[in-house]
Amino acid sequence: MSPKGKLTIAKALDGLGVDCIEAGSVTTSEGEKESIKLIAKEGLKAKVLSFARVLKPEVDACLDCGVDGVFLVAPTSEDHIKFKLRTTPDKLAASVVDVAEYAKSHGLFVDLCCEDGSRTKLEFLQELLGRVKPKVDRFTVADTVGAATPELMTRLFSGLSGYRMPLGVHCHDDLGLAVANTIAAVKAGADTVDVTVNGLGERAGNAPLEEVVGALKVLYGYETGVKAEKIYRVSKLVEELTGVAVQANKALVGKNAFMHESGIHVDGLLKHPDTYEFVKPSLVGRKRVFRFGKHVGSKGLKVILTRVKIKVSEEQFRQILKEVKALGDKGKVVTDADLQAIVEQIKGEKRRRFIELDELMAVSGNKIMPEATVSAKVAGKPAKATATGDGPVDAAINALEKIVGDPNINLEEYHVDAITGGSDATVNVTVKLKGGGRVITASGSSTDIIMASVMAMVNGINYLLG
Repeated sequence: MSPKGKLTIAKALDGLGVDCIEAGSVTTSEGEKESIKLIAKEGLKAKVLSFARVLKPEVDACLDCGVDGVFLVAPTSEDHIKFKLRTTPDKLAASVVDVAEYAKSHGLFVDLCCEDGSRTKLEFLQELLGRVKPKVDRFTVADTVGAATPELMTRLFSGLSGYRMPLGVHCHDDLGLAVANTIAAVKAGADTVDVTVNGLGERAGNAPLEEVVGALKVLYGYETGVKAEKIYRVSKLVEELTGVAVQANKALVGKNAFMHESGIHVDGLLKHPDTYEFVKPSLVGRKRVFRFGKHVGSKGLKVILTRVKIKVSEEQFRQILKEVKALGDKGKVVTDADLQAIVEQIKGEKRRRFIELDELMAVSGNKIMPEATVSAKVAGKPAKATATGDGPVDAAINALEKIVGDPNINLEEYHVDAITGGSDATVNVTVKLKGGGRVITASGSSTDIIMASVMAMVNGINYLLG
């Protein structure tokens, strides 16, 4: 991320209520150093830390950035000490004490992280903690390669909790146990958890903030101080600024997390929400969504039609339900615009199309700014606009937005899937548009991703303005 992007996320994390932000590593690059300096001088409520190895020059670099503290990382497992550091446990411990004392003497908050701590003998962790206790503010054990189990974390933290020292836990998700291992550590004495938004991190990622906060609150009654209702907003911000998409079935923040399609589920939800909604969407600032598809039931579809203010007869309703299921059987994502088209066809109605696409031209290259020109009839009158963008798709959407000229219509989400394989694959683009107080979905398909994107936008705009 750019320094500006990292600062934006740091401010969002601070607003979320996190206690510490590890802003990066000062030795990574000049850009990273600039990012850390920007965040450190922002005046956030959260402590701002930088990653640092057990080296005094790196501590000096942290001091130069104006951070509140260091996340001092010391490899502690036998393999790391022997093969990576090529030293002995006693020499490592002496070095850790020396550097920690140096950082502390310069006014830094010191969080000592035992890298590969989960594969370190408990006896050595206890010895190291005993030696560094006066020099550090927190002692963190990292499950660096995701090799721990909840039982192991319970044993490690139970063995360290008697030292009356703030303890932290840092877990990776290589076997999908990061959240379980984190919670086990908390129950055994850890009072600080290292997490990342959306579970981002090396390899399979780190323990996700949203899942750890949610599980601790809902299942165990722990209050973290995190403003959970802001989590989804921050998740979307991180997704946008990092360019790393959140998987649809991701707990709490994924697109499908609170989406219901199955007729059995929807029926139960309408009768009593707790039947199929153990976790409330409002926990993380979201709302329940009913989805169209082949699994939709009659009650669910009736709710959806009522919400979009579509009135039909019983016979028309049965035909609509049949058509929706037929589209689902073909593997089609049934959007709001698709439902509208089905209803119009069955009722024999034809709504006015606000915009009809005539022509689309786009150019792009490694030495030119991507540009697109869109020609269309808008409210029956010819219109044409040209715009640039970060790529040809972005340029085409920008040109289309120019033609429409309605600042209240905003693109909220954009998703693309290849329907077929090969270089001539048909792609399906699904967009979520917001306008006039409504949020709707629409899609478009073509062998040309730019055309598919424009058609999805046209279908959505016509739904909102037709």
